[in-house]
Amino acid sequence: MIIYGLKGIELKSKTKDTQTGNISFSNQEYSKLLIDAKIAGFTNIKDYLLSLHNNLNPKKTIRKQEPSPRLKTIHKTDLGKIICGDSLKWMAKAENKKSVNLIVTSPPFGLLSKKSYGNENSENYCDWFRSFAESFNQVLADDGSLVIDIQGVWSKGIPARSLYHFKLLQMLCEEYGFYLCQEHYWWNPSKLPSPAEWVTVKRVRVKDAVNCIWWLSKTPNPKANNKKILTSYSESMLSVLSNGFYNKGTRPSGHKLSKSHFSINHGGSIPPNLIVASNAASCGPYFDYCKKYGLKIHPARFPYAIPDYFIRFLTNENDLILDPFAGSSVTGFVAEKNNRKWIAIEKDIDFANGGKGHFANKSPYKLEKNEYTIRSPHKI
Repeated sequence: MIIYGLKGIELKSKTKDTQTGNISFSNQEYSKLLIDAKIAGFTNIKDYLLSLHNNLNPKKTIRKQEPSPRLKTIHKTDLGKIICGDSLKWMAKAENKKSVNLIVTSPPFGLLSKKSYGNENSENYCDWFRSFAESFNQVLADDGSLVIDIQGVWSKGIPARSLYHFKLLQMLCEEYGFYLCQEHYWWNPSKLPSPAEWVTVKRVRVKDAVNCIWWLSKTPNPKANNKKILTSYSESMLSVLSNGFYNKGTRPSGHKLSKSHFSINHGGSIPPNLIVASNAASCGPYFDYCKKYGLKIHPARFPYAIPDYFIRFLTNENDLILDPFAGSSVTGFVAEKNNRKWIAIEKDIDFANGGKGHFANKSPYKLEKNEYTIRSPHKI
């Protein structure tokens, strides 16, 4: 305890063995302590001395460190493997520098509500993504590409859209040196009208059915060949090729067309940057596998068509494909079927194990050829 006296200050401390120790201060020392206490903002010496004691002997707080998941191979084929762990660890390895020809991925979106696969909110999204941007730059080959599927979100409580995915694109190009080769858009016809408050209740917005897909690269001229992704000719184009009829001359746009433009069959039509793929599957080998082994089914799976398009477009056989947010390892499975090497990395052990379900499908790999119609705006 501390005892204040007219002639000085006396500190008495009682130790565990009940012995008492006394410390005395002279009037001069007392005056100096009082001045120092007032300068430090204390009204009495007792609080000042206790503060000094606490500063010299701070309470030790043990911060619990989250264990960083080690890289564990869950499934392996001749061409690739599913890894459970942190993809940043894999990308940090010196042997993986410039080893990847294509990163095609769908990172957790900046949604307002938390999902089972983990996601950052839109406000902090770019800061969270920075470590991945640096790592992508490190592992990509100079002629490689980075393809990011990212969903837009609504601002909280109002019928207005967040700009987070555009800010991410701007950050990747302006701060990390990526080039935007071309934006793509994924139209999912099976998407439900949402958010319900704005779309189906108040009727002040329309159904949000399109995701942005940013195709970026380290140089303006990455490896690419659109001859690998040609689509079927339309009936009218087949008729032109067969009969030789076409509208020659100058179009309203100013483009001049000649017979040579339409007389050669190139094997198919060059696709637009709009990819149509439904994502409403609820049965099949993947679902059967997850149910059999009691594994969580990933709620935001890629349709096969998305990675298939970019893998064929931007890589050659035996090139290496990486998905650092693998989810159910759809990218790895599609890369396998296209004879590409692949690495699929997923933090969640259930989702990583569930990815083996795609490889349980022994039937020939074949994408569904569905036809979808977008009606032009007109009055009913």
